[in-house]
Amino acid sequence: MSTSNTTDALPDLFQPVRFGPYTLSNRIAMAPLTRSRAQQGDIPSLLAPEYYRQRASAGLIIAEATQISPQGKGYAFTPGIYNSAQVEGWKAVTDAVHQAGGHIFLQLWHVGRISHPALQPNGDLPVAPSAIKPEGNAFTEEGFVPFVTPRALETVEIPGIIEQYRLASQYALDAGFDGVEIHAANGYLIDQFLRDGTNHRTDAYGGSLENRTRLLLEVTAAVVSVWGTKRVGIRLAPISPANDISDSDPATLFTYVVEQLNKFNLLYLHLVEGATGGPRQVENGFDLQILRRLFNGIYIGNNGYDRELALTARQQGLVDLVAFGRPFISNPDLVERLKLNAPLNEWDADTFYGGGAKGYTDYPFLGE
Repeated sequence: MSTSNTTDALPDLFQPVRFGPYTLSNRIAMAPLTRSRAQQGDIPSLLAPEYYRQRASAGLIIAEATQISPQGKGYAFTPGIYNSAQVEGWKAVTDAVHQAGGHIFLQLWHVGRISHPALQPNGDLPVAPSAIKPEGNAFTEEGFVPFVTPRALETVEIPGIIEQYRLASQYALDAGFDGVEIHAANGYLIDQFLRDGTNHRTDAYGGSLENRTRLLLEVTAAVVSVWGTKRVGIRLAPISPANDISDSDPATLFTYVVEQLNKFNLLYLHLVEGATGGPRQVENGFDLQILRRLFNGIYIGNNGYDRELALTARQQGLVDLVAFGRPFISNPDLVERLKLNAPLNEWDADTFYGGGAKGYTDYPFLGE
């Protein structure tokens, strides 16, 4: 592969692309990455502006998952987007990214049952579509503790959660983001409503495909009411077992989901291809290109991409953009390294979550 800097000689992975109202500098996205470094009050870390600025050569940054309310929190030291102090913290981040020539979207997050009373206001139980305990452990300020059985949401509470998404969308706009991504993947609240393994409801939000997708579509409408359609994306993980999520027929479910989402003309679909952070091929999987072909917007592929896989997927027209996760943690200049086929810094998994600058803003750039 040529390392020439003339754009004509470069694969289009590294060339500018239209993205709704924006022109991105390349087709490489930085995936949302929980780093658990927020300050007290769920305000972004004082180091976050520098961390994101260092990575602003990504065509698109999707900022870390950010809770829409105190109830939406499921991990210690994660940031929120539900008050003015958090808006100010995020404004420092978006300013830094924009000054470096980048684009940044915020991922809107409610974890549902993937939480613990230690993380909830007043020590309350986490909420979910149904009172079904997930397997696994919650990350609290005291360390890892087993998940508990959540409380099933009352039907009358659901409009309040939709309103939290709308308010968080407005706060994200106030904070200077270029757009937002609805987190409907990886076993969190919206995904819990979608799946028959976690949704045993008998009201308007459970049972049929139409009912199980109702929350997702009502949330999408609320977010679009703030942002319009062409600055909103959505993340799905149809065949990932993340956070003990399951469904008896994911192919039928997610085909229906994408058909319904098409009515909104959203900017992009961000798909976890396979098991989140794990293998791309999973048992009981299906051909996710069905969803890529069905969706009427931009398609971002995510999960286990390296340079070769990204170039091949783009050459074959399987993706519009490619999202990289952990390689961006340890390589702030990942785009340049991929372009030159340069060696990558190895990441230190011990510093992924929590802590300060070590493993966050101190990874070297090429030539350092």
